[in-house]
Formats: sequence, structure tokens, C-alpha cells
Amino acid sequence: MLDEVRDWLDRRSWAAADRPLPALAAAKRAAGPAGGVSVVLPALDEEATVGEIVAVIRRDLMDGPHPLVDELLVLDSGSTDRTAEVAAAAGAKVVHRDEVLPRVPAVLGKGEVLWRSLLATSGEIVCFVDADLRDFSADFVSGIVGPLLTDPGLQLVKAMYDRPFGDSPEGGGRVTELVARPLLNLHWPRLAGFVQPLGGEYAARRTLLERLPFPVGYGVELGLLVDALGLAGLDALAQVDVGVRRHRHQDGQALGRMAAAILRTAEVRLPRGSDGLAVRHRLTQFARADAGGFAARTFAVDEVERPPMLSVPEYAARRPA
Repeated sequence: MLDEVRDWLDRRSWAAADRPLPALAAAKRAAGPAGGVSVVLPALDEEATVGEIVAVIRRDLMDGPHPLVDELLVLDSGSTDRTAEVAAAAGAKVVHRDEVLPRVPAVLGKGEVLWRSLLATSGEIVCFVDADLRDFSADFVSGIVGPLLTDPGLQLVKAMYDRPFGDSPEGGGRVTELVARPLLNLHWPRLAGFVQPLGGEYAARRTLLERLPFPVGYGVELGLLVDALGLAGLDALAQVDVGVRRHRHQDGQALGRMAAAILRTAEVRLPRGSDGLAVRHRLTQFARADAGGFAARTFAVDEVERPPMLSVPEYAARRPA
């Protein structure tokens, strides 16, 4: 297994600079309709960063001499700030989560927004980018879209990067290091070569995404990666180094809730145990109470998963035969 991972790392890991933008634009033109690219930014109260991300993508990948992106969508999942206004002013199409597939009541969660974005976009390549990134570079898009345009055998490409936190250049990604990486190494060792398995920047072919279930919450990235391995195989997956990722960091309790959702996502993808014990899909955390001592707060762990989009009649009806 270790030799397989090393071989995959050698053949399926690149840097963004390996595929210059003019060459990618030429590959996109040659691909025709199969080279259509939609970029999706799931956003919740990101007015401070979403405008710059949209502006960079428009300037470098849509309006410049080497256009790569056909569609730029900000899918707002219920912002109470100026996220939608800022994104639209910068040049994105903005759609509210509840406007997509309104017959299915929306639930809270990043994965819910990503799932619905398949109905709100048309590109045969779909690229997801988190909306809280700072010092954003167009490499985050062109780097991961590029291999899909130049290698028809690839199905999903994830970004890899440094994640500075505090004084440490590599201190970010705490849930990755403490939860996701151990899980993958123990149970899905063929995925152990992914540097950022939980990263929110990845691109995939629509024909893959529409066949995958989407965990509605923070487990979505782990779920999609594991399921893509099962459906497409390791050789159809790849990663590209895009530099440094700077973003807003969560506090410890928020990370705990993320970890619980990821563990639950992994749990349903593992063979069931034989002890017959019920699993409690709740996470209890503690905070110092004003009156002294600690107050317990219990949160539900995301349990809902949306079915493959191909099973949704509204989506299937609009796809060509």
C-alpha cells in the first residue's frame, strides 16, 4: 500500500506553474463543451473577503487574454451581512440557497450549498472555492482546473497548500491533522497522500459529482473524497500545489463540531461493528458560565446526506440524454 501511495504522489501531484494559463486556455478551447468551467463560492457572512476573490477570478480568468472560467457563482447560504451585494458588485452571479430546488427545504451546512450548486451551474467542470480566503490568487482555480482540462482520465483534483496559523507556517488545519488524517491513514490508506484532504478548494467533473451523495455539513469534503475513490479509483484523483492558504480560523469549540461531523461521515462509510451499540449523534461541549463553573452545550452532529444529484428529477430533466 505504501508503494502505491508513493507511486500516486509521483504521478498525480503537481504545482500550479506546471500548466501555464495560455496552455490551459488552449486546452479548454480544444475540449469544446466538455471544457466548460463553473466556479462556485459557498458563502455565509463573508463580505470582508468574497469581493476580492470574485474580482481576481474575473480579472485573471474571465476578462483577461486567457479566459478559463465561464461561470462564477456565489451561492449565499443565508448571510446577514453584505455578502450578496459585495459579490454581485465584484462581478459574480449571486443565488440564494433557498432559490435552488425550493421543493426540498434547505438545511444548514456547507455541503447542502455545494449540493444545490450543481442545479445552479452548467459547466462540465465544477470548481469549489471557499469564500473566506485572504490574499487570494487565481492559481487556486487554474491550478486545480488545469489537470482536468489536460488529462481526460482525471475526475477530481484537490488543492494543496501551506496553512499558517499564529507563528507557525504550518499550524493550520488542526482538524485535518487530529481527525481526518488519522482516519484516512487507518481506514482509507490509499488516500493518505492527500496533503489537504479537507481543503475547500477542489475541482471535479460534473459526471462524477452528480453521482455522489453530499453530506450536508462539515463532513462533505471527506465524504466526497472517500466516495470518489470508490467510484472512480485512485488514479482518477490528483492534487496541485497552489502556494499558501490564508483564511479565518475557527475557535476550538467550532473545530470540535467540525471534527464530530467528520467522524460521523467516516462512520457511515465504514463497515458496521457487531457490538450492537447505538451511536449518539450529539456532541457536548463546555464553556465557563457567568455564575461560575461550566455550562454544558450539546450540538447535533450533521446526519443528513443529500442523494446523488442524478436522482433528483429536476436535475435529470435538464441533463442531455
